[in-house]
Amino acid sequence: MVSTMKLVLLSALLLFSLQSVLSVAQLRFQHPLDPLTKEEITLVQTIVQRKYPTSNNRLSFHYIGLDDPEKDAILKWESIKPTITTVPRKALAIAIINSQTHQILIQLQAKTILSYNIHKGNGWGAIGPCTIGGAGQGGLKGFSIDDPRLLSWSRQFMEEKDGKSSSMISPVGSDFSAFVKVVCSPFTLGWFGEAQSRRTVRVECFMKESSPNIWVRPISGLTIVVDLELMKIVEYHDGGIIPVPTADNTEYRLSHQKPPFRPKQHSLATHQPDGPGFQISGHSVSWANWKFHIGFDPRAGLVISLASIYDLEKHKPRRVLYKGYISELFVPYQDPTDDFYYKTFFDAGEFGFGISTVSLVPNRDCPSNGTPLLIANAVCVFEQYGSILWRHTETGIPNESFAETRTEVNLVVRTIVTVGNYDNIIDWEFKTSGSIKPAIALSGMLEIKGVDIKHKNEIKSDQHGTLVSANSIGVYHDHFYIYHLDLDIDGVYNSFEKTSLKTVRVTDGSSKRKSYWTTESETAESENDAKIRIGNPAHPLLTDDDYPQIRGAFTNFNVWVTPYNRTEKWAGGLYVDHSHGDDTLAVWTIKNRDIKNKDIVLWHVVGIHHVPAQEDFPIMPLLTTAFELRPTNFFERNPVLKTPSPKDVHWPGCPN
Repeated sequence: MVSTMKLVLLSALLLFSLQSVLSVAQLRFQHPLDPLTKEEITLVQTIVQRKYPTSNNRLSFHYIGLDDPEKDAILKWESIKPTITTVPRKALAIAIINSQTHQILIQLQAKTILSYNIHKGNGWGAIGPCTIGGAGQGGLKGFSIDDPRLLSWSRQFMEEKDGKSSSMISPVGSDFSAFVKVVCSPFTLGWFGEAQSRRTVRVECFMKESSPNIWVRPISGLTIVVDLELMKIVEYHDGGIIPVPTADNTEYRLSHQKPPFRPKQHSLATHQPDGPGFQISGHSVSWANWKFHIGFDPRAGLVISLASIYDLEKHKPRRVLYKGYISELFVPYQDPTDDFYYKTFFDAGEFGFGISTVSLVPNRDCPSNGTPLLIANAVCVFEQYGSILWRHTETGIPNESFAETRTEVNLVVRTIVTVGNYDNIIDWEFKTSGSIKPAIALSGMLEIKGVDIKHKNEIKSDQHGTLVSANSIGVYHDHFYIYHLDLDIDGVYNSFEKTSLKTVRVTDGSSKRKSYWTTESETAESENDAKIRIGNPAHPLLTDDDYPQIRGAFTNFNVWVTPYNRTEKWAGGLYVDHSHGDDTLAVWTIKNRDIKNKDIVLWHVVGIHHVPAQEDFPIMPLLTTAFELRPTNFFERNPVLKTPSPKDVHWPGCPN
């Protein structure tokens, strides 16, 4: 039976084609915060290419996205609800033109360049699909090791160095025709104190014969560094024979598994006889007492904006969140050896969360059949049962007993971002009680280091990870997500109040108790006052002077608060690849700006210290983390006091 539960699948446009288009269709959008349309992206490309013709310029795009409109203009537009937009649409393009990074601002209606700057500082933009994918000339992602480019680069490099040919990979052999079962992928190199002038990536290779699970079968000991401007190998080293982990038990596709298949799961049907509880108009969503806008950005991915909740007591909607998204994900691996020390990735800034978003699978990634609205199913919206909204059984009244309980139904906005070996399932869950619960679930494959060890009793030194299978070390690492949360609660101007618990001793003999706890509140005056390290969540364990931690210093606190600044969007800086950590949230807050009764932004870091286990191999069960933005003294009383539970659905042949 086809489920009648409503699942809406939205799509994202991420076009980085270098093809010139001379005629552009009329630009269409419904909301000034809508992501760029296909026509707008094409227009940006056309305008830039006309200024820098590809016939005599080397041009590649690394970001094309909506330039954030001024907040005042958005709030004014929203208040008058015009039928057409009155907010000028601007696009920001970051492109490398003739080895220089250009930041170009374009007015879309006028089809003109408003400004362009050449980036003179440290760092580069996201390496992007034109660099690592098949779309751009010289793309690197997924080539096999017999790819003519890699063979040519390798031979040329070796001839330039010592005139000798290389065996390329000792464990495989010197016959290049045998390398069709090897694939390679580029990895960003980070920064370790050097004066970086070249834009380089390190290429790592994996065996793919017998199993598509390449990530658990690395060819260790091989160093290949490629200059992305020259598109040639500039460093090459074959460190000797290190066993490649076996393909045994690495297959994860159900079609390739052998019985028995256990444990068995019984089907669950979800039925909504009254239809869905939400409505979508363009990118705007209305559900229960919530309204919000869904945006999308090539770097941030999913963006939630203009979230407001209807207050039944005040008879009006109240603004809660102007904009929220994941600003950065810092993933430092904890192996200092040559094969791994550089693996300190910034997944949003170096690769792009939006660029790395994958299509969702109905009935698997989302709980029902979907209706695609555009092209790829990048975002899904669905309702699901939560837990209990509230309940109480009264037993204290003599000769009387009754129970009141309410069922919780929540709305979820979901997207999945796959960066290399890891899948990030990203949820924004809205509750009728007024809470917003951002959550992240991790799956995918561990980063594996090949070793000449098959059993735990053979381990004689720190391997910087867990032996999860023969010749396979799952390397220790972290996942630090930082959320940008522009919380405009009942208006633009707010303050940040910290409430802590403290123990008070009873010393005057007024009670038989010797102690109790109470609350102590403080309103933060400046940025330094608002920095908080929360007790239980993960904190960075790298030293403050370690180069990866300098770049990822935004993880030093779980909570930061800054005055709103339209340009301060990316906690790791605008140009993250090879960055030096000189344009981060930690640097911005050195100014210790005033934040009391200001338009302020809250930044929240959630982290996971991942100690791999055998159960994470060959593919991980979900590992989750979440937090909840919960109203506190915002409503006059419980906002769902009068909320009835959904009507019970009676299935034929089933007891009530």
